[in-house]
Amino acid sequence: MDTALRPAVPPLPAPVRRPAAPPDAAQDFVTRLRASASSLAAAAGADTAVVREVVPPARHRRSRCRVVLRFAGGGETDVTFLGPVSSAAAAPDRAFDLQIRAWLSCELGREGSWLVADDEAPDGVAVDVTAWSAAERSAEQPAPCAG
Repeated sequence: MDTALRPAVPPLPAPVRRPAAPPDAAQDFVTRLRASASSLAAAAGADTAVVREVVPPARHRRSRCRVVLRFAGGGETDVTFLGPVSSAAAAPDRAFDLQIRAWLSCELGREGSWLVADDEAPDGVAVDVTAWSAAERSAEQPAPCAG
């Protein structure tokens, strides 16, 4: 028996099972918005969309989503969307991405009180989808889709 040539290898430790952690609402929010890129492109009539930035809502900040749309002719549109200040866990499921999709399917215009100054947006303007949704439902200031 030739055991002197074999190195001594300690046994591997037993696998440790981690307790099931509750899903992180903020990470779920980010993942869901990033995964919605193709539906956002379709809503805007674009060939592709890239979700460049997603910031989940919090008590002290608004939710934020920056989308770059690429069109057939080579054109590109970079749009920043702002949502409510709240908790990602408390927000209705898919509300922000549905609002973005609705705005994209209606109009990529640059007029309306829902366009707000935003230093972090590439062109200095962001779409406040919460204000846009309220305007869409309001008779006082119809949104672009209203007609």
